[in-house]
Amino acid sequence: MASSEKTLRRSAATDDPTADPVRWRILFVLLVTIFMTLVGVSIVNVALPSIRQGLNASQADLQWVLSGYALTFGVVLVAAGRAGDIMGRGGLFLIGVTIFTLASVGAGLAPSAEWLNASRFVQGIGSGLLNPQGLGMIQHYFRGEERGRAFGYFGTAVGFSVAIGPVLGGFLIQLGGPDLGWRLTFLVNVPIGLLAIILGLMWFPRPLIERLPRTGSGLRSLDPVGALLLGAAVLAILFPFVEAGGGPAVWLLLPLGLLLVWLWVLWEQRYVRLGLSPMVDLKIFATRSYTNGITIMTLYFMGMTSVWVLVALYVQEGDGRSALQAGFFGVPAALLAAYTAHWAGSRVARLGRMLIIGGLLLALFGLALSVAVVVLHEAGHLSVWWLMASLSFIGVAQGVVISPNQTLTLAEVPLDYAGSSGAIMQTGQRIGTAVGIALITAASFYTLSMSSWSTAIIVGFGLIGVMVVLALLVALRDVRLRPARGRRRF
Repeated sequence: MASSEKTLRRSAATDDPTADPVRWRILFVLLVTIFMTLVGVSIVNVALPSIRQGLNASQADLQWVLSGYALTFGVVLVAAGRAGDIMGRGGLFLIGVTIFTLASVGAGLAPSAEWLNASRFVQGIGSGLLNPQGLGMIQHYFRGEERGRAFGYFGTAVGFSVAIGPVLGGFLIQLGGPDLGWRLTFLVNVPIGLLAIILGLMWFPRPLIERLPRTGSGLRSLDPVGALLLGAAVLAILFPFVEAGGGPAVWLLLPLGLLLVWLWVLWEQRYVRLGLSPMVDLKIFATRSYTNGITIMTLYFMGMTSVWVLVALYVQEGDGRSALQAGFFGVPAALLAAYTAHWAGSRVARLGRMLIIGGLLLALFGLALSVAVVVLHEAGHLSVWWLMASLSFIGVAQGVVISPNQTLTLAEVPLDYAGSSGAIMQTGQRIGTAVGIALITAASFYTLSMSSWSTAIIVGFGLIGVMVVLALLVALRDVRLRPARGRRRF
């Protein structure tokens, strides 16, 4: 009798993945891996001075330590997401983790700046492979309020990784010294990656693919031409923003990137007319919750990611603090983001976009309060450490906006396109981040060359505020146009 019940439970789990109790263990593997990749990103920012000293690296080398990862990550995202939709996400996820872990070994043992940059390129490929599979697997295994909770845990992992990354990086550099310390910031990924691989092999379904409807067969189902066109378009759009000092000619890539996007759309439409499965189902852009969610996320990342860049520059160059001290300024905000992401995840199904609107308003309040702290500090009335308090409001906003918006954006996406649709959203984040940091930091430095740090922060945070206001307008429009039934559902 017990054996029969066990068989029935196994059969139900096979037919309905959302009833499979192993899904929470699968989520744990996803979160461990996402934690590893994000800690790896935030640690590198702190390690750059030590890398310069340890490898005698030039400024261009250091720029590519950051940019190389961002470029390859952004280029492979959508193609990797579609490959996971067709071939199965679990296997590709573990391949991505393996590539990222091996590249971390290569980076940690790098004998030269060129070797380090090559390893960072490969790390970006691994991260680009695994990230869309993670989003797709959350959609596959969770529904309704449980999906909101799962994305809430996802946001918690993001918050903790952002909080611990700079502090852990400073500790490892201090522990290992100027040469070994920066190497440890890469090698710390290795045990985490090995743990994720082992647990994935133990807990992911056999075979390592989800039982999803297949939308094509063979190489044509992967739409290789569409993948190349979109990858080239993302590369052309991102490159001018991540390549510092490339000269005026590099900006000619922007119109080329837009042309490639247009050609990609034409190709995808032709692919559908031929009766084949496209890389991205363009009909998904007619889903209002999806297009509005992507727009909100892109605008939010275009603005808010620059906050931490400007704060790090200000407290170190403007106020003379160390890199380790600068890392502590974001810790309260990151921990609050981790908590509020979990809190919001359990309420997003009930509150919907109103939760996002509240978070965006809180972000605007945190920006204004931070500007006030800087102005009062420059006037000698407040300690710069009060920034930790004002930035905490931005941390709460991050937890309330990012993970709930992911849940709402992907709520009505067909599972057949879960990976590629989630990857498009992540690509929007990457493009928004690159464009925002390039423009906002350039405006701030231009202001600084003619005025004071307080004026530069006002200009920079003011531009960030414009992006947040635009995102707020999109969220308000989404609430106004969404029917009452839709608001109750998500």
